[in-house]
Amino acid sequence: MPAFNKILIANRGEIACRVMRTAQALGYRTVAVYSEADRDARHVQLADEAVCIGPAQVAQSYLKVEAIIDAARRTGADAVHPGYGFLSENAEFARACEAAGIVFIGPSVEAIHLMGSKRLSKIAMLEAGVPCIPGYEGAEQDDATLAREAERIGYPLMIKASAGGGGRGMRLVHEAGELAAQIRTARSEAQNAFGSGELILERAVIRPRHVEIQVFGDQQGTLLYLGERDCSVQRRHQKVVEEAPCPVMTPELRRAMGEAAVKAAASVNYTGAGTVEFLLDAEGRFYFLEMNTRLQVEHPVTELVTGLDLVAWQIQVAAGQPLPLAQDDIRLDGHAMEVRLYAEDPASDFLPQTGDVLRWEPALLPGIRIDHGLVEGQAVTPFYDPMLAKVIAWGATRDEARRKLVRAVEDCVLLGVKGNQRFLANLLAHPEFAAGHATTAFIGEHFANDPSLAPQPLPASELAVAAALLYQASAESRAHQSGLAGWRSAGSAPWRFVLRQGEQKLAVELEVEASGPQPRLLARIGEQAIALHLLASDGRWATLELDGIRRRLAYHLDGPRLWLHGQQGNVELLDITHEPAGGQGGAGSGTVKAPMDGAIVDVLVGEGDRVAKGQLLVVLEAMKMEHPLKAGVDGIVRRVQATAGDQVKSRQVLVEVQEQLEA
Repeated sequence: MPAFNKILIANRGEIACRVMRTAQALGYRTVAVYSEADRDARHVQLADEAVCIGPAQVAQSYLKVEAIIDAARRTGADAVHPGYGFLSENAEFARACEAAGIVFIGPSVEAIHLMGSKRLSKIAMLEAGVPCIPGYEGAEQDDATLAREAERIGYPLMIKASAGGGGRGMRLVHEAGELAAQIRTARSEAQNAFGSGELILERAVIRPRHVEIQVFGDQQGTLLYLGERDCSVQRRHQKVVEEAPCPVMTPELRRAMGEAAVKAAASVNYTGAGTVEFLLDAEGRFYFLEMNTRLQVEHPVTELVTGLDLVAWQIQVAAGQPLPLAQDDIRLDGHAMEVRLYAEDPASDFLPQTGDVLRWEPALLPGIRIDHGLVEGQAVTPFYDPMLAKVIAWGATRDEARRKLVRAVEDCVLLGVKGNQRFLANLLAHPEFAAGHATTAFIGEHFANDPSLAPQPLPASELAVAAALLYQASAESRAHQSGLAGWRSAGSAPWRFVLRQGEQKLAVELEVEASGPQPRLLARIGEQAIALHLLASDGRWATLELDGIRRRLAYHLDGPRLWLHGQQGNVELLDITHEPAGGQGGAGSGTVKAPMDGAIVDVLVGEGDRVAKGQLLVVLEAMKMEHPLKAGVDGIVRRVQATAGDQVKSRQVLVEVQEQLEA
């Protein structure tokens, strides 16, 4: 008899969908849990049963242990898979499952507790003889102690949240004058994200590679390593690209790092899937960073080069079965590479985005795997991490995998919410990355001036396409109203469109050379003329010729709003041709608005306060990150319209500053 029959997935989004896929393939029934905001989410639709566990806020739903245990009891689920994030590395959750007689698909409570603390795990690794970075991992956490230890370690140094990961609560400090402010920010972010403000300090290793080893243990005492993943390309300590194998790995180094990782896992009698992360310097020395006691976001690249299903192994180990392979049986084949598709705007300092997913068509190409939790029509809310999907490519060589991944990223259609596709595609195409030379300093040193990181003018060809689609929609509407297709009283007069992209107004003039279902048009944008022949448009795809070259583009049109899948990814345009003059007047630079939906963490000024340009006024929390909102001008605070704890909407006015001009 199996140890369990029904698995509750205590998570959401793409990882919940991915775990369900394997669990159902193995014959297990699955249960989804969801918040009120996720009522119609894809993971809910895929599960055999689903239970609502509370409001949208994570503390009242996905982090609410008693609600998840109750959902398991009510549905008869006798096992829980935690995915990653949320409660996946929460020892108390694992203990609660154990107390309720529910199998926790993961390591022991003791291993989670120890490895979940960077401070305690580092102490354990030093005792086990695993190479570690010099630093401070003591229990004394007051500012004076941390400042004293920072002086002993020397600068530059890293502040790290002892709990959690994903770059939250992590800060690089270059000099002593920065330390106090960075400690405050790291401690606050760690407390909000993980419920613990405990910190450690480490000497900064400059320009290393971030290399992690996938380990696996069973209940019979066997421990294996399944090769490595290079996760060096990072932004703000969050992984951007992950690949296997590491471009600079040698068989000897892989064996040394693998054996060190197994030694780390053995020190806590580890069972299930785990990842031991190392920093690898230019001389080939490596240092223990942390151990993640869960499945990693980037586990698919290991699956693609080993041919193994790591979730299946997790389930089998939790059911008491031995690992199916020995260390010598592990083979690596080809190369795999993964990127994460986020709802964020790289051109606006990666500001997280919210809104409705109007179109989602993943690029289903040979050698491509896409793990996602999206359905068209769903809302991307401010309550959860902005990651929407993972795009993974396999190739016989690294460059083949990279080339396939560029195409897949560009071909995934996401409309309605801005994504980071152009940023990812440009990064993957960069010569330094293509050559396999990227370290953790890559983005700062080689990519900081990439066009994807700043607003770019819309290509004239896409502006012409937008005008053509709006013209066709208008012509069809008039035809339905009058029965005279394409008729205009001003016959030969050109159509004029004024479109808004963000704060920019764009003008297009269309000359209709042949009307009807397949109009021939000439678009004039300034001095540039573009010939268009609109061959077909069905509300999802448009086929057209631009200056004699046939193209097919995805789009979504809703009244005056048009979303276009263009060279820069998701482009949103608003037709303001008939808008009254002055109708879109915006607030001055002294007005501070919420850049997205979120919760107010702190308001640092009051009415009547004098503030300087660049001064921090409000801290907004959204998508598990804190966002500082600063004054745009020197002046006096005229009005404060937010308090700590408020839930605010995107573009809601929070603070108004009356600008003070010099006499």
